[in-house]
Amino acid sequence: MSLAQDLQQRGFVHQFSGESLEAILDGEKRVFYLGVDPTATSLTIGNLASYMLARHLVDAGHTPILLVGGGTGMIGDPGGKSSERTLLDQAVLEENIISITAQVEKILGIDGVRVVNNADWLSQLNLIEFLRDVGKHFTVNSMIKKEIVKTRLDAESPMSYTEFTYSLLQAYDFAHLFRGYGCTLQIAGSDQWTNILAGIEYIRKTENKEVYGLTNPIIVNPKTGKKFGKSEEGALWLDSEQTSPYALYQYLRNIDDESVEQLLNIYTLRTIDGISALVAESQGSAGSRIAQKALARDVVSFVHGVPHADAAERVSDVLFSGDLGTLTPVERDMLISSAPHYKAQEGEQLIDVLVGSGLASSKREARQFLIEGAVSVSGKHVKEDAVIGVADFDGGLALMRRGKRNVCILMLG
Repeated sequence: MSLAQDLQQRGFVHQFSGESLEAILDGEKRVFYLGVDPTATSLTIGNLASYMLARHLVDAGHTPILLVGGGTGMIGDPGGKSSERTLLDQAVLEENIISITAQVEKILGIDGVRVVNNADWLSQLNLIEFLRDVGKHFTVNSMIKKEIVKTRLDAESPMSYTEFTYSLLQAYDFAHLFRGYGCTLQIAGSDQWTNILAGIEYIRKTENKEVYGLTNPIIVNPKTGKKFGKSEEGALWLDSEQTSPYALYQYLRNIDDESVEQLLNIYTLRTIDGISALVAESQGSAGSRIAQKALARDVVSFVHGVPHADAAERVSDVLFSGDLGTLTPVERDMLISSAPHYKAQEGEQLIDVLVGSGLASSKREARQFLIEGAVSVSGKHVKEDAVIGVADFDGGLALMRRGKRNVCILMLG
């Protein structure tokens, strides 16, 4: 199977320029780039889709350039927002760039990936020269028809001239990389398509050369329509300090059956046939969540390393079994830092513990859960008048469960 066929079957391909994807990817080895505006210290699991696409290109012999938007990051893409981005100062941008670069090198499996910062050339632009050499190739008529601009205008959401020029700056980036590094392909999420086309058009008009663009779809939950990687607490970050390996593992382990095959194809390096077999095995074993566990393990291993994946998997299994006494010190620390927990006192009424831990919103609701037999502590169902006792704990920890998925770690205070 060719690279183009593999990417299409995996669901990576949303849009591409040129006559065929095969002509872009399966002929000459290209220099390609993908860019990120360093507005945070970390990528998210949603961002990861584009970098997994890049990983497939790298593994097929294409050469990556990571463009960090030290210049454009101070302006902000108008797409997907209802208001203008807060401008970041130089010190914050530089810190973010260092963090993101380290993440990308790990994802691409490359030490010393070529990193360029568009502040290096955008900051040198002379306004008159930019308007003369770049601006004259774009009409306002076409720019206001771009979807990312039109959406803001239709919503009557203010857009500054600074944001309006973003696509021109990105077009200039593509031309700069084409001229300086022989870069002939830009990849990105589908929300960047019109910006990519601006670069393709600019290079065609100024260099009389054809370059290409390829976008991956924005991954959404088919049931809710919400972007993948959004939890109740917000975005899932690839930085372990912002989203723990355990939290990432749990999120992926709980993915619905309708989404898991798509996510395995996008977020893992397993073969398409291997994924199909894994999903079939999972479907044939109701409740096993074999495919989800494989997805969770692969992604956490990929992003944080195998030891973290091992620990997250063990902690997840222990939470399900309730056997907290088998945890290693590292796993115990991960459990306490990542899972919901509550410091309970000996003799405390369980009704109060349920409310204090957040497993019940009120004493009335807590009492109802207890009457229905929906609550257990250390694997034993408890009654309405139950109190916390030392015997409930193993090594100072106990697992309180409400239903199948709602759990809290109790620590003896």
